[in-house]
Amino acid sequence: MSNNFTEFKDKREQFVARGVGNGNLHVADKAQGATITDVDGNEFIDFAGAIGTLNVGHSHPEITAHLKTQLDKFIHPGFNVIMYESYLNLAEKLTQITPGNFDKKVVLLNSGAEAVENAVKLARKHTGRQAVVSFVRGFHGRTNLTMSMTSKVRPYKFGFGPFASEIYQAPYPNLSEKPSNVTEEDFVAQSIARLKDFFIETVDPEEVACVVMEPVQGEGGFVIPPKAFVQEVKAICEANGIVFVADEIQTGFARTGKMFAIEHFGVEPDLMTVSKSLAAGFPLSGVVGKKEILDSANPGEIGGTYAGNPLACEAALKVIEIIEKEQLNERSEEIGRKIENQINTLSETYHCITKTRRLGAMVAFELVDEKTGEPNKALTGELVKAANDNGLLLLSAGIKGNVIRFLTPLVITEDELAKGFAILNKAFAEINA
Repeated sequence: MSNNFTEFKDKREQFVARGVGNGNLHVADKAQGATITDVDGNEFIDFAGAIGTLNVGHSHPEITAHLKTQLDKFIHPGFNVIMYESYLNLAEKLTQITPGNFDKKVVLLNSGAEAVENAVKLARKHTGRQAVVSFVRGFHGRTNLTMSMTSKVRPYKFGFGPFASEIYQAPYPNLSEKPSNVTEEDFVAQSIARLKDFFIETVDPEEVACVVMEPVQGEGGFVIPPKAFVQEVKAICEANGIVFVADEIQTGFARTGKMFAIEHFGVEPDLMTVSKSLAAGFPLSGVVGKKEILDSANPGEIGGTYAGNPLACEAALKVIEIIEKEQLNERSEEIGRKIENQINTLSETYHCITKTRRLGAMVAFELVDEKTGEPNKALTGELVKAANDNGLLLLSAGIKGNVIRFLTPLVITEDELAKGFAILNKAFAEINA
């Protein structure tokens, strides 16, 4: 390792909190598209996309050029103090591109967790109820409320209680776990029956302010629910005056082959949370939804000092323009198919690969012990480390820590994809040597 690597690693250990995770201890110097170069000149193919934040890639030239001109105008007047055009234009654009044939409004914020917090606040204010329903395996953030809504105990919740009250986790079906002797139709019917029982046994729907659902579970392992199940969740919400919130923080902005993943399920959410790839790496999030719900809060009750930063808003407007102009929904599906094909090829040699799941370019597989079929967290950790050591940024996920997930920028080139999978092949060969 170089002197630079050692110096920065020592500085990280001395000054940065231990609780901050690092998948790779190299230090980035520059990044373009789906390639990052560190301070020593080493290149890394990015299959992580800053945890799904860079659907339009690193340093998209249109975004960087646009923001350089905007930077000369002002940095942050504070929307609560004096308005600026980019916030207004982005709010208008988000009401146009999100599903739902009804009048909408928007509040812009900073992070995904903050968006979820505000969606819950608005739902409680609108309904006058307190209970919140999330789902088993779900992830919604690291604040007290969103941590309480999150399913995985370690590393997100252990030792950080007490947690927020009136949070209930409903069952969320995973077709990958369907017994071989059960048809998919029967499995879905059983899942819906368990959901209905949940609202009898665990919480009465008349006390529920909102149901917050990831259309595809992210940290939970890229679990894709059956369409009928999602539609049943929405039907229960409609029948009981519950606000249905689609958490699109990881799934939004062309990741699944549509602008938003909920569009795959024929459901129009009352509220939607957005963040991550919304602003190409700038901290920005939002809640978009029905006008009457957004307007339930009085002036000053939602928002924040940095919420809706103007440079982030300008970046977001460019992101949406690029997605539409470069047809990234179509490209997402194309990338996803290629990744799935590569995984299938790998699985012919490495039988520890199982349960591949995909919606657009949101792709994952599980690693198991070949002898027992049990989830293999240790092997997953070895693979992620070997990939990173050889120049591929790769992420794990899943409640049992045995899922490899792919969040490549949607502008990734064929050459970058090929290099990335060559490294992944090498990593598999190393850990199976």
